[in-house]
Amino acid sequence: MKIITAPLALLLLLIGCTNKPVPKTYFDNASTYCKTVKELNEVVKHVGFAPIVASRNYAYANIAAYECIAGGYPGEYQSMAGQLNGLKAVPKPEAGKKIDFEFASLLAFSKLGEAVTFPEGSMKDYVDSLKKYVKDQGMPDEMYNNSVAYADTVGKVILAWSKKDNYAQTRSSSRYTVIDTPGRWVPTPPAYASALEPHWAEIRTMVMDSASQFKPERPFVFNIKDKNSDYYKQVIAVKNAVDSLNDEQKHIAEFWDDLGGKLNVAGHVMFITKKFSPPGHWMNIVGIAAEKSKASFRKTVAAYALTSVAMFDAFIQCWDEKFRSNTVRPETVINKYFDPEWRPYLQTPPFPEYTCGHSTVSSAAAEALTKSFGDNFAYTDTSELEFGIANRSFTSFRQAAEENNWARFYGGIHFHPSCIVSNKCGKMVGDLVVGKLKLEKQ
Repeated sequence: MKIITAPLALLLLLIGCTNKPVPKTYFDNASTYCKTVKELNEVVKHVGFAPIVASRNYAYANIAAYECIAGGYPGEYQSMAGQLNGLKAVPKPEAGKKIDFEFASLLAFSKLGEAVTFPEGSMKDYVDSLKKYVKDQGMPDEMYNNSVAYADTVGKVILAWSKKDNYAQTRSSSRYTVIDTPGRWVPTPPAYASALEPHWAEIRTMVMDSASQFKPERPFVFNIKDKNSDYYKQVIAVKNAVDSLNDEQKHIAEFWDDLGGKLNVAGHVMFITKKFSPPGHWMNIVGIAAEKSKASFRKTVAAYALTSVAMFDAFIQCWDEKFRSNTVRPETVINKYFDPEWRPYLQTPPFPEYTCGHSTVSSAAAEALTKSFGDNFAYTDTSELEFGIANRSFTSFRQAAEENNWARFYGGIHFHPSCIVSNKCGKMVGDLVVGKLKLEKQ
């Protein structure tokens, strides 16, 4: 029997301390990834990109992050390559190389988040803070260098794929021609801005076969002369609702406003107040759900990726219909035929009324979140607190999406039947995405 003396035992303890095993990852929960998405959300908000353009940043960034996770955990997750339109293959990590795949996913997200639309460097300070963190935590140089290299490799592939989605071509497409005929969309006050992204339906879809895969039913025929017509009734319903809003209805409208940039006019003074756009709001909700459920880092990345893909395709579906039907906004009709001084409770965004973008992407996002975290997932949405708007609580993601339908109606910017149709279309897009995209291995 060997006896270990006290000095020898101390020596062995010291040796053990200096050779601590390197952890598999330096990021073992959802918080850091949620914070990273929030950083991109802040960039999107301050730059002021349109909601549909922002959805493109979120989608490619989350896909890049997810592909790093899928590459590092092939037993749990599988690549979206071959599942997303045009994405052929994503490089796998080299066997035997020590890589922190969570760290790599954060770097890939940041690289794509800024490079897809913004000038590179928009998230540099944040990326530098991530790199400093892992260094301070003692990440070995070999693992650090391998992780950075793998993030770059995956990021380059996703960035190259993003450049083939027709976004650049739509930047130089012909502008929208305003035709001022009864029932057709025209710019609205106070900015009277040009139509926003009239060619977005030409963007390559990710899961849908085409932008017109889910064509909605036709909107009500414009008929403001017949008081018994469906069209007349929906116009009056909007006017009456806005003219008699109670505090709860105002709160619902404000909570889901998400205009992104509101133009404020006071005399000769004009200024813009910035908020999150609809996809930014739903990205926040993904984070709330991930942290409440104590989801793993990997599951969190997958949930963000699935939700952002659903919203990306939902916007394309909606914009395909908007610029097919080109329907007039309630504000325009009420000003012309009833009251020239009438204004909606929310500011009307610059694109046709039918169908509703927020209702469409909200219901698509709700299906992705239900797939990720389950139905009847009760949560409190704190997204709007930073803008001085009180929280709202929901019993499920689908309930939140349904409330949004009323928000656009209470806001006076959409007819309620349009929102109901939009919710159905968004759900169809969401169902398609969660049905076709296989992320977790069974």
